[in-house]
Amino acid sequence: MKQKVTPFVVLGTVLITLFAILCLTPLIYMIAVSFTDSESLYISISDLRFSFDNFVYAIVKRNFGRALVNSIITVVGSCLLVDIASSMAAYGFEKKPVPGKEVLFQGYLATMMIPGQVVLIPMFVMINRAGLTNTYAALILPMVGAFGIFLMRQFMVGVPNELLEAAEIDGCGEVRRFVTIVIPLVQPALITLTIFTFNAAWNNFLWPLIINTRSDMHVLPVTMATLSSNSTTNYGMVMAGATLTFLFPFILYVFLQSSSWRASPSAA
Repeated sequence: MKQKVTPFVVLGTVLITLFAILCLTPLIYMIAVSFTDSESLYISISDLRFSFDNFVYAIVKRNFGRALVNSIITVVGSCLLVDIASSMAAYGFEKKPVPGKEVLFQGYLATMMIPGQVVLIPMFVMINRAGLTNTYAALILPMVGAFGIFLMRQFMVGVPNELLEAAEIDGCGEVRRFVTIVIPLVQPALITLTIFTFNAAWNNFLWPLIINTRSDMHVLPVTMATLSSNSTTNYGMVMAGATLTFLFPFILYVFLQSSSWRASPSAA
């Protein structure tokens, strides 16, 4: 049925378009400044030059290429570990008859109330004594937390127990039930958890700065901080680094958004 065009529809379309332009303005300005050599954030049209010198310098001279690889390895490892550990733990908490699991789960959730800065030093001591300093494991392991388990368990409440019991009667093993029945039913939750984990791991600055002492193990947020100095700052180069940092999560977000849409029941 064709929607009737009314003044309210036109007004709504104009307002949404203006709001979208307003939201995109900082992004457009960041990309524009990345093509300049300006030491000021205030630029004019004459300052723009479509040269990739800032990007080349950031990648070659400031180790942005290595930092990008480190960040990708960190976020991929973090997403895989968090998704696997959280879904398995949530399955055990929700679907398995474990004595005292409610008390254990509530105690585990209480750790969400503790600020990350409080456990920063104990976590550093544990990682250092384990000999994991300046390794990818030191960046990946701390990403597992109570939030992922809580999120996955809330979705697993909706998985019918009768479906799992019927699969067990038909001879389906525990691992097969988890992989072929539970995981497909909680796919939207896994995609959501992946986005949250990716965002946290990609933008993590303080922990990688503390646990990695070698420059070749720096991630993008730490490398971004080295582009500015106390005396002068080349904002063109800083914005080039910010643009490089932005591209990968934007591409992943678009991919996951389309995957989430295909996985939703309304898309069927």
